[in-house]
Amino acid sequence: MAKHIVIIDDCRVTLAMLTDMLEYAGFTVATAEDSVYSNHLIYNSTPPDLILLDVMLPHMSGDKKAKKIKERKGSCDIPVLLISSKEEAELLQMVESSGADGFLHKPFTADKLLRTVNSHLLH
Repeated sequence: MAKHIVIIDDCRVTLAMLTDMLEYAGFTVATAEDSVYSNHLIYNSTPPDLILLDVMLPHMSGDKKAKKIKERKGSCDIPVLLISSKEEAELLQMVESSGADGFLHKPFTADKLLRTVNSHLLH
């Protein structure tokens, strides 16, 4: 059965690129453009195997959403990767403070995306 990934990003181009790359690699993908309106994709009877979460989002930033995901019993074990073009040092600090499992630095290649996603799915 294919691994299920949720992508939360307010940029439709980024959503389309990530979806294409991941579906081509055999993953199933669900997307949301807002962290607040993504709950139905995360907290349901079949939670995702991994979440890709943009840092700069309307209503609630990605690092705050990651912290909330990691605080809930039903979602604390789902790997969460922050996505951003921020400096890597700042991203590392956001990962640490939010409880996220890692990050994907923009811009990225399909190879980098798949290596990062697969390394977090194996844990």
